Amino acid sequence: MDKPAGPTSHGVLVGIRRQVGRGVKVGHAGTLDPFATGLLIVAVGRATRLLQFLTGHDKTYVARVRLGATSVTGDPEGPITPTGLPLPSQQAIADAVAALPSQTEQRVPAFSAVKVDGEALYRRARRGDEVPVTTRSIAIRSATLHATDPDGNWFDLEVTCAKGTYIRQVAVDLGEALGCGGYCETLRRTAVAGMRVDDAVSPKDVPGHGAIDIRQALEPMAAFELAADAYAAIVHGRPIVDPGVGAGPIALIHDNQVSAIAETDGLGHLKPRVVLV
Repeated sequence: MDKPAGPTSHGVLVGIRRQVGRGVKVGHAGTLDPFATGLLIVAVGRATRLLQFLTGHDKTYVARVRLGATSVTGDPEGPITPTGLPLPSQQAIADAVAALPSQTEQRVPAFSAVKVDGEALYRRARRGDEVPVTTRSIAIRSATLHATDPDGNWFDLEVTCAKGTYIRQVAVDLGEALGCGGYCETLRRTAVAGMRVDDAVSPKDVPGHGAIDIRQALEPMAAFELAADAYAAIVHGRPIVDPGVGAGPIALIHDNQVSAIAETDGLGHLKPRVVLV
């Protein structure tokens, strides 16, 4: 679905639960901050068991970086403080964006759900406690500059990145690199693997619209068509002979439906990890 700005990702799920009925499981793959908009993948019923295989996909975002000011949270929720420092040239902005794919480590934002010593960092930050500086490995696949303000007040960029990359921290880092300060003013997730926000619907239009087949959601995953005897084994949790289609999670198909997700055991067999039928 296409998440609007304002609600949390959990808040969107609460609304979906009201629509699909009490007792039906609902979950999402990849949290969006309240100020952010865009693609939120929601699973209902047995499909929630597949979310673990969707959260690791690369994601694409479009962000507006506001320059000349800093934000405590790295986003428009602030507080926001103008720096009064000179704004960069168009060329300096282009060079900074072009250098992003070479970044392999990122400082974890103080206002994040990352836990240190068992406690989320944002809880410490909200109490006013000192937040330890931690870093994590990241992978930025590509970064493209889309538009810049002629006066250098902001610019828009598109980033495709691996799981665990904070785009608001990317904005903060760019502001520091440009010597004027910056934060993420707007953020929109446009794609996750083969799914795009252009095909999504608003939360109020769910259910009944926008649902996609499980096979489409698992498109980047290797797949194997099960014969009848192999299908009978898999649905009872038994391994089958490894057909050699890949080492990672494999979608097992029978009667044009995803029956299970399996992985190799290294001993010549596929073992079901999640059975859907």
